[in-house]
Amino acid sequence: MGFHVYFKSLNKLERLERCPGEFMFERHNVAAHSFKVTKFAQFLGEVEAKNGGVIDWKLLYEKAINHDYTEVFIGDIKTPVKYSSPELREKLAEVEKQMAEAFVSQEFPPDFQEMYRNKFKEAKDHTKEGLILAAADKLDILYESFEELQRGNTEEVFITIYKESVAALKSIPLYSVSYFINEVLPEMIAEELNSTIDIKQITEEILTK
Repeated sequence: MGFHVYFKSLNKLERLERCPGEFMFERHNVAAHSFKVTKFAQFLGEVEAKNGGVIDWKLLYEKAINHDYTEVFIGDIKTPVKYSSPELREKLAEVEKQMAEAFVSQEFPPDFQEMYRNKFKEAKDHTKEGLILAAADKLDILYESFEELQRGNTEEVFITIYKESVAALKSIPLYSVSYFINEVLPEMIAEELNSTIDIKQITEEILTK
């Protein structure tokens, strides 16, 4: 019993594709997603801190870098499917929790088990760091779907993901999210598009609801 199996399992995150089964101009994997979410979380945290917020940086980075590790057990479930009902989301979360618990109990040294149980548990809570993580996760999904639409991918799933990501961000009560919506998002949707989809109109309709 030691850390070898855990370290070896990290490679699986590079082989887990995002949006499995969908046509995409650019494929993404869960390992890259975790890195990008951490970068987004860093940005959001800095904006919060600049506005007088107190950030537990160690907790924030741990939440961000670990938030999707448990996908090594069940894979990446498509966002529209995962959030199609609270009951399904709850069941998936329970399966992840049980499989993570079994993995930690079997593979980690006893004196590290509680530490890693905490690292692998659901990190999107109502703390400031948990809200930042939720926003950072949505930002990466937003950019993934935006770039597909921008390049002319008209698959309905990416329109749905984009709409849901903007709506989800709008609902997160953080100064840093408002900053992104007011300062960054306009720059984003003003970029040149190779698409028949009016991303700017879609975005403005969601934000004005």
